[in-house]
Amino acid sequence: MKTQTKTTNVRELALDILLQIEKNQAYSNLLLNQSIKRSQIQQKDIGLLTEIVYGTIQRKLTLDYFLKPFLKNPHKVQEWVIVLLRSTIYQMHYLTRIPDHAAIFEAVEIAKKRGHKGIASMVNGVLRSMQREGTPSFDSIMDPVERLSIEMSFPLWLVQRWTNQYGFEQTKLLCESTMKSPTSTARVNMVRITKEELLAKLEEEGVIGNPGDLAEDAIKVEKGNLALSNSFKEGFLTVQDESSMLVAKALDPKPGEYVLDSCAAPGGKTTHIAEMMNNSGQVVSVDLHEHKVKLIDEQVKRLHLSNVETVAMDSRKLKEKFEEETFDRILVDAPCSGLGVIRRKPDIKYQKKEQDIHHLSTIQSTILSSVAPLLKKGGTLVYSTCTMDKEENEEVVKKFLIDHTDYELDVEFINRLPQKIREQAEIKDGRIQILPHHFGTDGFFISCLRKRV
Repeated sequence: MKTQTKTTNVRELALDILLQIEKNQAYSNLLLNQSIKRSQIQQKDIGLLTEIVYGTIQRKLTLDYFLKPFLKNPHKVQEWVIVLLRSTIYQMHYLTRIPDHAAIFEAVEIAKKRGHKGIASMVNGVLRSMQREGTPSFDSIMDPVERLSIEMSFPLWLVQRWTNQYGFEQTKLLCESTMKSPTSTARVNMVRITKEELLAKLEEEGVIGNPGDLAEDAIKVEKGNLALSNSFKEGFLTVQDESSMLVAKALDPKPGEYVLDSCAAPGGKTTHIAEMMNNSGQVVSVDLHEHKVKLIDEQVKRLHLSNVETVAMDSRKLKEKFEEETFDRILVDAPCSGLGVIRRKPDIKYQKKEQDIHHLSTIQSTILSSVAPLLKKGGTLVYSTCTMDKEENEEVVKKFLIDHTDYELDVEFINRLPQKIREQAEIKDGRIQILPHHFGTDGFFISCLRKRV
């Protein structure tokens, strides 16, 4: 491939980003933002760039299925050419406002620039054939689970797991919902401003928002960028998904208490807990990595909070630093597969493997067992993840309760959550599983445990 200069063409920049994600397993959301800042792309083209990048990743397995009949020897084709074809097929099949001829012309020009006439001719031939003959139907895939895997572009092992855990219909709804754009939501810093005041302040900045659907301190944005607003810079809000906001509500911290957030970076739940305590008491916010602890410190400073102490430490070793029965409440928002945030990070579904889930569940169990002695009798421990796999969620909690008879499920915690949650989410004694299609949020698991007196 020829040496590249700074890219200003939307489709060529999309190709660069997609290749980096393929080669380096870079996170799409971070890489996209960095690329926009570094490039000379015009503001009006950012929407199209975002659509092509996210859409091509989201539909990768589907696009490869469409491509297969038209590519005789795919193993002989360079990776950048495959990615170029994928992104062009995405535009042709899913973006109705872009004429096929325009998408094909751009692809051929990029192929000429990056390769040679032979590659450009092949790209043109493949795309023209597909334009003429149409994409292959999914009806020829007889197994419904395999068909769903290809149609919704999810690895087969993952669809099989979810089908076993939730049934086929729920899995289909779950997969379909991840193809929709996520709603931009934020948590109001109630220590400093009311929801009504913030919405009015944002409107003055050109950001149009409304009250959230689930959390009482949530807002959702119809127009504008929260992260670029002065209200964000001044610490009046935190960008956060509504399902994530429910974790601190389940923990129910009170002013003046001593609370541990054991896996805290980047600090969204730590700062929510601190706000709910009205800047009183203390939240000990722990993360394994120094650079991630700095992210928590930045959030605490931005939000003008004074009741947070950050610690860079392995939470599995916290009993070396703190005595037993030190904390009134403990949050274990455990490291997990992150499959609940596929809508925001679609590349996750291809990067994770089934063995990752087995490995993570072991880590999750170890963290829970390590911090359990640090909770006071009668205290509350919340275990949460941003994933939907039962091995990381229900099974971890079940194992913990078998091994720790001094703990019990807090079946009353559900009453602290909105009525809407109680009516629609999947609820079992002291445990709640939010799936993306329930409320259009991220997928989240929350379980509340109480230490016996």
